[in-house]
Amino acid sequence: MLKPIWGAVTSAHQVEGNNRWNDWWAWEELGKVKECSLNACDQYRLFAEDFQLAKSLGHTAHRFSIEWSRLEPEEGHWNEEGFRHYEKVFDCLESQGLEPVVTLHHFTNPIWFARRGGWLQKNAAERFALYVTRVAERFGRRVRIWITLNEPLIYIYQSFIVGIWPPGEKSLDKGLNALRQLLKAHVLAYQILHEYARGADCSVSIAQHTIAFTPCNRKSPFDRLSLFFRSWFVNQLILRSLLSGFLFFPGVFCEKLPARKSLDFLGINYYSRDFVRFQGLWGLDQFGAICPKSHHGKEVGEINDLGWEIYPRGIYEIVTSYRDLKLPILITENGVCSEDDSLRQRYIEAHLAELEKAKKEGIPILGYLYWSLVDNFEWAEGFKPRFGIVEVDYTNQSRRVRPSAQVLRKSCEQIFGRT
Repeated sequence: MLKPIWGAVTSAHQVEGNNRWNDWWAWEELGKVKECSLNACDQYRLFAEDFQLAKSLGHTAHRFSIEWSRLEPEEGHWNEEGFRHYEKVFDCLESQGLEPVVTLHHFTNPIWFARRGGWLQKNAAERFALYVTRVAERFGRRVRIWITLNEPLIYIYQSFIVGIWPPGEKSLDKGLNALRQLLKAHVLAYQILHEYARGADCSVSIAQHTIAFTPCNRKSPFDRLSLFFRSWFVNQLILRSLLSGFLFFPGVFCEKLPARKSLDFLGINYYSRDFVRFQGLWGLDQFGAICPKSHHGKEVGEINDLGWEIYPRGIYEIVTSYRDLKLPILITENGVCSEDDSLRQRYIEAHLAELEKAKKEGIPILGYLYWSLVDNFEWAEGFKPRFGIVEVDYTNQSRRVRPSAQVLRKSCEQIFGRT
């Protein structure tokens, strides 16, 4: 049984800087986003200082991602310099006493992989599995907690449905084909990671994007029906598919996955709530439509800098909805972007209070990881959104700890104990 952990999160492309060999860098160079990542937070050089900061703030764990394109910048060419860099990252985490929580795919792909068709290739999952094998061979004994994929549904939606992320597709069929490959890739990675653990502790999951939902009209049975379908699709589909070994998407496809039960715990990302209204009963209409928050007046909570509602009760609603799965739950992301750190402090306190309530009711909460440790490059939104408990001055890459970092420490130590 894993001991409780808490800390914060980063992802490679958002903080390292100069990830020139992946599809996001190429996308930025094509002018597809308003800002380029460039040096980002320069964490490729400054990781030791950042991890020392995390330790000084009482963290017991740190979630980060390995950048596939640094290890395999060209197909079949494995870059020893990239492996040595991540060895130093692991050494530093170990020296600071921080448990590594490692993500293998956090939205970016090597350019060569993307040019061959990316996740639309028939052998995409097998190609990803080769990368996972190399990582497991090198680092498998140093990691107990693995995240294979970060928010696969968000990746599919942004990259294949609305097309604002690479490869910029707008096709439901292509999105579903890519989803098949991603879930197959997870199952293969799950098997590989357990094989290389060789009896050591090893827990594998995905980081599942979740949203709390409320019917637009609480009295409408039709709004409630749409809410049920949307909540099931967003919050339940992938997790329950990976536990049953069978992917079922109503009206579109049924598919048997390569193995049953490929989750050891539930990795949950939670940020906000949406209101759902009835749209129809056919095709995608059954999932309803998102209702403007302006309809709901005082019922809507504070709003972050991206326009997302702050709804702390939602994290309780989400984790308790998985009670029947009887698996430990790790909050792999939860956070708020705001220039007002007092809002961030209230956000952290309120969400952790709801999580503590769920824990006292018997929900097996493994830990909590705040997004994010430092301000960073927020994909198509650029550098403006500020999520970090550590502020970054991008003109000189200096760091300043925000007061919310101490609120995080106090709240987590109350739930999970002191180190």
